[in-house]
Parts: sequence; structure tokens; C-alpha cells
Amino acid sequence: MNILLFLIPVSMVGLGVALWFFIWAVKRGQFEDMDTPGLDILREDEHDRPLAPRRVAAPPVAAVEASLPSESSSENADASGSNPDRHRGPQD
Repeated sequence: MNILLFLIPVSMVGLGVALWFFIWAVKRGQFEDMDTPGLDILREDEHDRPLAPRRVAAPPVAAVEASLPSESSSENADASGSNPDRHRGPQD
């Protein structure tokens, strides 16, 4: 029973603090627009949009030709039997 002498004033102080925070929020305009915050999560943020694709410069022709296999290496591959395209039939 003695605990009620402590809990009732503590709950009244807590109620007063909650009431003060509610009045403070109303005066600051926290409850004026109740619809927009719910719709904000559906909008796409500008910083999350993908950037425009960057153009990559084409490699010089000499670099492309250097990366292609030479004719002599393909002949050697056919002779050794390691070229899988050699045994394929006509493609439709």
C-alpha cells in the first residue's frame, strides 16, 4: 500500500511531461500535415537515381588487332585437335 504513495505522484509527473511534449509538438506544427510524410517514402530520392551512363572511349585499332589471335596460332590449334570448333558441322 505504501508503494501507491510513491507511484501516484510519479505517474502524475510523467503525465504532466507527456502533456507538455504534446502541447510543444502542436505549437511547432508537427500535426498539421498528416498525409505527406506517408507519401514521402513512395517518392524516389534524387540521390538514389542512377547516373547517366558514361561513355567509354573505344580502344585504338592497333590494340584490338593485337588482341586478336593470329592465323598461324589458329592453324596450330586445328592441327593439334584442341580447337572445339573444328569438329562442328554446319550451323543452321
